[in-house]
Amino acid sequence: MSNRIVAWLGVAVIAAVLAINTFFIVDQREQVVVVRFGDPIRTINYSGKAAGLNVKVPFIEQVIRFDRRNIALEAAQEEIITSQQERLVVDAFIRYRISDPLLFYTTLRDEQIAADRIERLVNSSLRQVLGSATASDIISGRRAQLMQQAKMDVARRARVSSLGIQVIDLRIRRADLPAQNREAVFRRMSTSRQQEAARVRAVGEQQKREIIAGADKEVAITLSTARQTSGQTVGEGDALRTRIYAQSFGKDPSFAAFFRSMQAYERSFDDGQTTMVLSPDSAFFKYFERGPSGR
Repeated sequence: MSNRIVAWLGVAVIAAVLAINTFFIVDQREQVVVVRFGDPIRTINYSGKAAGLNVKVPFIEQVIRFDRRNIALEAAQEEIITSQQERLVVDAFIRYRISDPLLFYTTLRDEQIAADRIERLVNSSLRQVLGSATASDIISGRRAQLMQQAKMDVARRARVSSLGIQVIDLRIRRADLPAQNREAVFRRMSTSRQQEAARVRAVGEQQKREIIAGADKEVAITLSTARQTSGQTVGEGDALRTRIYAQSFGKDPSFAAFFRSMQAYERSFDDGQTTMVLSPDSAFFKYFERGPSGR
């Protein structure tokens, strides 16, 4: 009885091993190449047989799985020289899909080898396409056009090399100066800005001096004109006053003499501390003795 149980267990194990090596499931997101002794014989979920449960010859045939979706690959930094002999460090990435798994396997065998090969294609294409453009074109001016040109060039190279892939997109993530050049460019830009600032300050200072000189000139002209007008007005007033005095004094000379003496008295004793030593019969006091008539 025990020998029979052992035999059935052996058969079950062999059957399980055969089943595991015979049946396999293909996901909708992948495509499979079935190879026999290293040679591809058919594909699944690419053309012909669809995804799902499939069978193969156990121990003789092997299953190689590839992603059916778009694959993103970031290329290593590449230093290129533009048409103006400027150095730029470019980071690029590419999106592709395996369009022919049989051709892909025959040429590249696996996705790691494919990544290395595609990365070299991308870098070579970028050097060729971007090397004919200026830094300004690469950074902003014609970037989209250059990327389209590089994408078409990579697709052509992949087709000629029979890689079995379809290039979906190719973009530059970053284009910058090498580290050793950035500091020199920064210093040059800083010097340029400092020179421009000095020029602006010099122009401002010159305009300031011109404005101050113009204002001083206007002030001098205004003051001169005001003094001239003031002198003319004062002169006219003095002349008018003299004429009025002359007309008034001419009508009554004795009153005029009396009035002038009163003004002289007022000016002489205005501060209240004036001391004068005069003889009693001095003409200065004649109106104190004889009144306005002076007689």
